[in-house]
Amino acid sequence: MFLKRVIDLLLATTALVALSPLLLVVFCLVLIFIGRPALFRQQRIGFRCQPFTMYKFRTMSDLRAADGTLLSDAERLTATGRFLRSTSLDELPELWNVLRGEMSLIGPRPLLVEYLPLYSKEQNRRHEVLPGITGWAQVNGRNSLSWEDRFALDVWYVDHRTIWLDLRILLMTFGRIFRRQGISAAGNATMPKFTGSKD
Repeated sequence: MFLKRVIDLLLATTALVALSPLLLVVFCLVLIFIGRPALFRQQRIGFRCQPFTMYKFRTMSDLRAADGTLLSDAERLTATGRFLRSTSLDELPELWNVLRGEMSLIGPRPLLVEYLPLYSKEQNRRHEVLPGITGWAQVNGRNSLSWEDRFALDVWYVDHRTIWLDLRILLMTFGRIFRRQGISAAGNATMPKFTGSKD
């Protein structure tokens, strides 16, 4: 909707300007404690199942085993990375994706390209709207939810989205960040991979 896009542009522009000193500090911390490149780029699936490049601050090292394969997420996630994830500071570069029109402030989180063939028809409806930096699933459990529950919440948002709901989600997001809830799934450093619906 047009009004949502206008609000996204205004808030994302304001946030990028206001938070530019913080962005610079985080950028330098990542370079010092994790290494280059400071920005993590990855193809994600967006609106109408179209891929785009999402930007985040890097939170993992490139530590590899003797055979050259990357170590597990738990082994590569640094103390600095854990802090950035728990405070959601790693997500700040996604404001650039919002300005580019590839993301919204509020919407289902954009996920890996490899998941696209694994969604059920109902789960795939999460791509009927722009993906978001935060969303209904993020304020209702985030990574502590099962994949099925996350997708159900995403589809619920698609069917019930309004400007007022977006405002509610935005306010709830700040509360979740301060309490650092739902950062990772139980027994995992981040979130286990989606391997398909149980149904």
